[in-house]
Amino acid sequence: MKDEVIEEAVYKRYIIPTKRKSTKLLGLELELPIVNKEKMPVDFKIVHKVTDAFVHEFLFDEIYRDDNGDIYTAVDSKTGDSISFDCSYNTLEFSFGTEEDMNVLYGRFVTYYSFVQRLFAQHNHVLTGMGINPHHAINRNVPVVSERYRMLLHHLCSYPNYDRQMRFHHHPNFGLFSCASQIQMDVEEEKLVETLNTFTKLEPLKALIFSNSIWGEKQDILCSRDVFWRNSLHGLNRHNVDMYGLEFDSIDEILLYIQSMSLYCVERNGKYVNFAPVPLKQYFKSKEIMGEYFDGERYQHIKIHPEIKDLQYLRSFKFEDLTFRGTVEFRSVCEQPVGEIMATGAFHAGLMENLSSLTILLDEDHVIYHKGYNASELRRMFVKKELPDIFDWGAVSSFIISVLDVAKNGLKRRGLGEEAFLEPLYMRAEQLLSPARQMLNGLEQGRSVDDYIKEYGRL
Repeated sequence: MKDEVIEEAVYKRYIIPTKRKSTKLLGLELELPIVNKEKMPVDFKIVHKVTDAFVHEFLFDEIYRDDNGDIYTAVDSKTGDSISFDCSYNTLEFSFGTEEDMNVLYGRFVTYYSFVQRLFAQHNHVLTGMGINPHHAINRNVPVVSERYRMLLHHLCSYPNYDRQMRFHHHPNFGLFSCASQIQMDVEEEKLVETLNTFTKLEPLKALIFSNSIWGEKQDILCSRDVFWRNSLHGLNRHNVDMYGLEFDSIDEILLYIQSMSLYCVERNGKYVNFAPVPLKQYFKSKEIMGEYFDGERYQHIKIHPEIKDLQYLRSFKFEDLTFRGTVEFRSVCEQPVGEIMATGAFHAGLMENLSSLTILLDEDHVIYHKGYNASELRRMFVKKELPDIFDWGAVSSFIISVLDVAKNGLKRRGLGEEAFLEPLYMRAEQLLSPARQMLNGLEQGRSVDDYIKEYGRL
């Protein structure tokens, strides 16, 4: 396949949608762990019962069922809201159709969450706001019985075939118990370069106030989702995961970066075919690719011929992810305590509205930058329990408060009264206290994980 054909396809899919004028619309995805309070695995029969009741109560009309006939996604065609299970029936996801006003989205979230939480409580189950399921070691971490999730876990479990190429963790099923809070917002072409560059530089500071997924024998990692993706098979090509390791100068550079990302699956005749990750440009220049698919009983080998429409199967897991919808999806944040669950959306929405001020603030910073470390290195330091003593942490706290002020001014400019959602972040910034660090402090003082399951699940 010729270079110009590949380049045109990538341009049409990712850049053309950004040529329209952006709106104030935003979409939220909130992934919440389900916990069995009896310290036993989540009972999937209860999950299915609650799902059926939810669909009946709220009249969600687009229903998708797994291979066993159980609902794993239901959508309200009027609002675009959906209830689904992210990889596993241990994780409930609320996704919301786009709205301008986060207060409207929050109202719908409270209605849905209260209903589901009440039903789960009748069966001694509960939802909570954590970035990792606190009972992940107890639960049955099996994927939703569907073509896509079966393929995904099979692919991630093939990491031993690549041991000579990088150091992997040994939890390929991490997607079955890790949970995120994600937001999508419109981005215009002329602001795309600035958006990716600026928000990449912001990532280390986000780690200090949003980390909420403790991991490790010594509980030394406060935001485990970084490690899970980076050191899994998704991270075999570093351009598919994590932060951008460069500062973009142009749209052309973004296009080249996308072409350097790897494909690992496509569909043929209704079946997912997965194969060794291969960079996009190399994939389209190949005459054939050897892959495998599940025939209902076992995996079979198959040769496929690349087609330009396979571009739709490119999966990026970047912290700032340019989508085919003309939006940027911010996906580096752990799920947050439910009582503060809108803080992530408000933070990003306010900063997007006030992007130029954020850019200047970060470009002129000497509190964390210009000290010999790039954004990626800083992020890796700041997700740890033990913070390095090479920074003035009082100055870092003040710097984060300055960022929050930029976000608050952006929200005021939006004019929808969303600033209240930011307030919990000021306390976190003042004390450099993420939900994960707050939980660790409490555990060291004798509180229990059960205490935090309850506290972080409270509206």
